[in-house]
Amino acid sequence: MAKRLLVAYGLWALGGPLGLHHIYLGRDSHALLWMLTLGGFGAGWLWDFWHIPGWVATVNGVGVARDRGGMVPALSPLRLAGQVTVGTYFGLVAALGLPWVPVLLAQPLAVGLGVQLVSSVGDQTAEAPNVLAAAFLASLLFQGRVLAVLPVSLAASVAAQRHRRYKPRGTPLPRLPARLYHLGLACLAFAAPLACRGLCGAAGVLSTLLALPRAATEFLLLPLRTIRLLAETLGLAGDPPPQPPTTGFGARSWSQRRQWAYEVLGLPAGASAEDVHRSYRELVKVWHPDHNRQRAEEAERRFIELQEAYEELGGPRRAAG
Repeated sequence: MAKRLLVAYGLWALGGPLGLHHIYLGRDSHALLWMLTLGGFGAGWLWDFWHIPGWVATVNGVGVARDRGGMVPALSPLRLAGQVTVGTYFGLVAALGLPWVPVLLAQPLAVGLGVQLVSSVGDQTAEAPNVLAAAFLASLLFQGRVLAVLPVSLAASVAAQRHRRYKPRGTPLPRLPARLYHLGLACLAFAAPLACRGLCGAAGVLSTLLALPRAATEFLLLPLRTIRLLAETLGLAGDPPPQPPTTGFGARSWSQRRQWAYEVLGLPAGASAEDVHRSYRELVKVWHPDHNRQRAEEAERRFIELQEAYEELGGPRRAAG
C-alpha cells in the first residue's frame, strides 16, 4: 500500500517525538530510537520535517536504486555523532537503573545496544557482534568506571562505522501488531529499571516526609529536655523517692483483706478459728526463714504474709474471747 505524505506529516505533528510517522513508514529502528530519546532529544523530531518527503518516496519505490550489490555506505559524521551520543546516554541510564548489575556487564551491553540502534536507522545497519565486542573490550580497559562510558561509546561507534553495510532489500515487514509488540517490549526493557529505581527513591522520600512531624516534635521539645537535664545535674530535680513496698493487704478494703488472708492460709472463706490456727502453725513451720536459708528472701516474704493473715483472721477472735 502506498504511503501518503499528508498522513506522514499528520503523524509527525501529533506524535513525532514518539516516532509515529516512522512506524507508519516502516522505519521501526528509527521509531524505537525516537521513543527512547523523545524525538532525538527534541532536535531530531524537528529535523525530520525536511526528510519526510524523501522517506515517503523511498517507501513507495520512487527514485531508488535497485541493486547496490556489496556497496558500503558513505561515512556519515552525523550518524557517528548520534552513535556516540546515544551510546553514552544508554550507558548512563544503565548505571542509574541497574546498580545491582555488575558494571562490566551492564555498561558495555547498554552502550553497544544504543550504538547498534543508531546504526540500524534507515537503510543501513552494522554487524552487532563486532559493535558489542568493541564495547566490552573498551570497558575492560577502563575497568568499568562510570566515567568511561564516553570512550566505550566512542569505541563501539568506530566499530559500527567500520562494519557498516546496507540492509538487504525486499525483506517483508512483519504485521503491524507484531511490530508494535516488539517495540513495546523494547520500551519496557528500557523503562522498567528506571521506573523501579524511581519507585524506590519515591518510597525513601515518603518515609522521610512521614518522619518530619516526629523530628519537628523532638526539636520543639529539645529546650525542655535540656532544662530538665540541667536541673537534674544541679540536683534541683530528680526522680521521686522510691515508695516502700506495700504489704499484702495494706491498701485493701476489710472484705478484701479477709479474702486475701484466707487465700494465704489456704482456707475457704468463713473457716473456723481452729482451722485458722492449725493452718497458720503448719505453714509457719514450712516457711520459717531458719528452715529456708537457700530461699531466704522468699521465705521471709511468705512468713510476713502468714503473720499478717493470721492477725487479720485470728486477732479479732482472740480479742473477743
